[in-house]
Amino acid sequence: MMFLSFLFITGVGRCDLFHGEWVPDSSGPAYNNASCRFIEIPQNCMTNGRPDDGYLYWRWKPYGCDIVPFDGKTFLEGMRGKHWALVGDLLLRNHVQSLLCLLSKVEVPTEVYHDRTYKSRRWHFPSHNFTLSLVWAPFLIKADIFEDDNGVSSAAPQLHFGNLDTNWMSQWDSFDYVVISTGQWFFKIAVYLENGSAIGCHYCQDKNLREITTGDSFRRALRDTFQFITKSPHKPVVFYRTWSPSHFENGEWSSGGTCNRTVPFKPRQSGDRAMDNFMWRIERAEFAKAVADDGASNAGRLKLLDTFELSLLRPDGHAGPYRAYDPFGKGSTGKIEYDCLGWCLPGPIDTWNDIIMQMLGNDLKPPPHPRA
Repeated sequence: MMFLSFLFITGVGRCDLFHGEWVPDSSGPAYNNASCRFIEIPQNCMTNGRPDDGYLYWRWKPYGCDIVPFDGKTFLEGMRGKHWALVGDLLLRNHVQSLLCLLSKVEVPTEVYHDRTYKSRRWHFPSHNFTLSLVWAPFLIKADIFEDDNGVSSAAPQLHFGNLDTNWMSQWDSFDYVVISTGQWFFKIAVYLENGSAIGCHYCQDKNLREITTGDSFRRALRDTFQFITKSPHKPVVFYRTWSPSHFENGEWSSGGTCNRTVPFKPRQSGDRAMDNFMWRIERAEFAKAVADDGASNAGRLKLLDTFELSLLRPDGHAGPYRAYDPFGKGSTGKIEYDCLGWCLPGPIDTWNDIIMQMLGNDLKPPPHPRA
């Protein structure tokens, strides 16, 4: 279906921005670890001691066209007076750091809000009256999460079908542009409620509750989210960013999994990836329904930021053991944990912002300045 891909019109025809390959690029990233203070420790791979830098010298090349690199000046000029929000889980936190690094080359923002844990934050670019928010809502729907500040859970999360997370719902009317995503948290042990009553669980020990699969809970959360978006009288531009696959090998996060590759996969080299593809298909199906429900009068307002394929081909771009400083240094003891889900910065995730800029098109034409 046409709306499942973003077709970019070129001089020689149409080009799907999300179908292509990674090609060598000697120009390297648009910023570095020394020039951007917004990179947090778990994504600061080079500062943390990653010895190879080859992963920085690739660019995404859609078949039949090229993507113009992100231009912070053009973006900020076109978004004067606007409010952008990135709503979701830790990968949105990863994403917003990339965007801040790119924009701060033009203007360094002021942080104007953060919650107690710094999971939700807001920045303002005064010269452009531009606001950028990061909103923590890992399931998008309402969830009672029993974690301490170190991410250690004392009980399974409780998810409430039919109710959305008020962290983003309460701010919805202030947003002009929204990037939404979710996903990996649905693999957790969880209890599901509807109308205040438990209706099922995932991997829980209560035999009186029926099993609700990851796919079913993910589908229901997306359906609740998209129903709200399409029915809301407030109509911001909404990007739904698709599944960001992990690249653990020889185990998972908690069972010794690693990610030591140093070059991208070539097309069709990534393997079966059955679960990643399954979750991706759910997203695209629910997005397609949302576009149909939104109606012709809102055509183009919902945009599928389908980063799945380009992310799947970058097993080399994760933080791996370099989510922490000098993991193999002298005196290091204990088990080394690999992060094969979050992305190094700079790194492949910067391409997500390049593509967003391409998708914005005419929205980025700055308004005419008033005559003196």
